[in-house]
Amino acid sequence: MYHNPVLLKESVDGLAVKEDGVYVDVTFGGGGHSKEILKRLGDNGKLYAFDQDEDAQKNRIDDDRFLLIGENFRYVTQFLKFYGIRKVDGILADFGVSSHQFDEAERGFSTRFDGVLDMRMSRRNALSAYDVVNTYSYDELRNMFFVYGDLRNANAISNTIVTERSKEPISSTEELRQVLKKFLPEHKKHKILAQIYQAIRIEVNQEVAVIKEFLEQVPELLNAGGRLSVISYHSLEDRLVKRFIRSGQFEGEPEKDFYGNINVPLKKIGQLIVPTKEEIKENSRARSAKLRIAQRV
Repeated sequence: MYHNPVLLKESVDGLAVKEDGVYVDVTFGGGGHSKEILKRLGDNGKLYAFDQDEDAQKNRIDDDRFLLIGENFRYVTQFLKFYGIRKVDGILADFGVSSHQFDEAERGFSTRFDGVLDMRMSRRNALSAYDVVNTYSYDELRNMFFVYGDLRNANAISNTIVTERSKEPISSTEELRQVLKKFLPEHKKHKILAQIYQAIRIEVNQEVAVIKEFLEQVPELLNAGGRLSVISYHSLEDRLVKRFIRSGQFEGEPEKDFYGNINVPLKKIGQLIVPTKEEIKENSRARSAKLRIAQRV
């Protein structure tokens, strides 16, 4: 079961879909956002979608205007060029993990089920959660848990993993839970586990690097007036999106011309959009979602 798309109307509204436009949904998943875009396209419109997860291929939409590309969206320019597309009118990205991935125990994403330590968005990726937990150095683990998991006790968690894995490898999500049991007080167990899993998942799938590579390609891909609509769930992701829209880069300050003007390729459209209380009630995964919309200058 794939989740209901978060901020569906708002994110597709943000694209200002033109009937004969060319659009890209770089995170296809269950196809909810793609179906909404197709509803708004005319006969001559075109939608390309990306998803590296083999399971998402089962949700392929039977529509002549639609093509699903089974690749990571960090390669968006390369694969669009392969299909003869150099410029598009809008790009939508939803950086969330699908319910389907959480609900499949053997994928190792869920805090609810025991499963192998995997967490790969694509099974073709070499690095798995098992590799991260069992081979990363103390410093690498500490940095990962602190930066990607917002865990204040990243030092102690990393130390415990390194000590315990020296006795025998940590092979399953249940074994990892047992190893870290002392850090999981009953009243906060699920929240802390979610942060631990999130940190490992981001590392396994190189999510921060992928988002940066993707965003850097957006200005060249978009036609003038073309739109970018991005949904983030983690403060780190949202910060990258916000900075890139504002300054065209991820760190430091952009260069100014003689008159003090900043030459940036995108301009933000409207304010930050978050889900309504009603949507969060219906879909708890929406609670941390943030939508930002920008336009190619």
